[in-house]
Amino acid sequence: MGGDHGPAVTLPACRAFLDKHPAAELLLVGTEAALAAAAAWPRCRVVAASEVVAMDDPVEVALRKKRDSSMRVAIAQLKPAGEGSPAADACVSAGNTGALMAVARYVLKTHEGIDRPAIATVMPNRRDSFTTVLDLGANVDCTPEHLLQFAVMGSALVSAVDGKEEPTVGLLNIGEEAIKGSETIKRAGELLRAAGAAGHINFFGNVEGNDIFKGTVDIVVCDGFVGNVLLKTSEGLASMLTEFIREEFTRSVWTKLAALVALPVLKHFKTRVDPRRYNGAALLGLRGLVFKSHGSADAYAFESALARAYDAARNRLLARVHDRIGPVLAALPSGAVAPEQAA
Repeated sequence: MGGDHGPAVTLPACRAFLDKHPAAELLLVGTEAALAAAAAWPRCRVVAASEVVAMDDPVEVALRKKRDSSMRVAIAQLKPAGEGSPAADACVSAGNTGALMAVARYVLKTHEGIDRPAIATVMPNRRDSFTTVLDLGANVDCTPEHLLQFAVMGSALVSAVDGKEEPTVGLLNIGEEAIKGSETIKRAGELLRAAGAAGHINFFGNVEGNDIFKGTVDIVVCDGFVGNVLLKTSEGLASMLTEFIREEFTRSVWTKLAALVALPVLKHFKTRVDPRRYNGAALLGLRGLVFKSHGSADAYAFESALARAYDAARNRLLARVHDRIGPVLAALPSGAVAPEQAA
């Protein structure tokens, strides 16, 4: 029900997703009137919710006042019913990001050993692949232990979705040298190197911002403030470049002729930087799989988010996080537990 377009976009995306994934099933959560068109679809069931979290609703409204919102009801589908299994394996929403994070954390709680959830998504790189980056805005202030946890969760995500059993991890910094960065970053580097030496993660070392687009490592870890600025900047740059090319090749007859010659290259470039292809950010660290679609997503983009959530569930992402985080926490020196966990 959320996002800038609601069911006008999400319903066609869901139908396309079902057509391409014959083993998948969908629970569509929202008002019955808005979802009536999908009531008769095969492998699909409508779950009624009487309220909707608006994109401009404060977090406290979503958390305390709209208890029967489509967002909250959808997230609740991930909780086991008594001794049985949960109704759903993953939840996808295009709604209010702050509300989604708050409600998901309240309903599902964080995974044992993880203090804070993190938002992770992928960015295109020069290797004709993607670099996973986290955190992208869930945590503005992070301790070194949080960054270590992000590295473990990111490794589990890439392992599950992309099939890389030992993905490389880089710590975003102002330089490659271990002596550079704030005290938090330098301490995080120490923890990551120790975890790498113990075989818990495949730590590459410090990386800089351009390494994300070079594809130097599979995963880049940073705090949410830096990550969110990075994400918005890269999205703006991709949009600007696409628009610049479109304008330049429509200025004259000569540029139009040049455009015809360069058309295959331009199409490939547009496809590579199209953010719709990598829509669907994972909220890692929860006791359930929650994926956040961009609020302005069209049907193609929302379908991409559904596919990412489906792959994560099918490849047991939650179990992989559990298997990886335990040994890492056990190896931390005494007293190195983050404040939330100690409390």
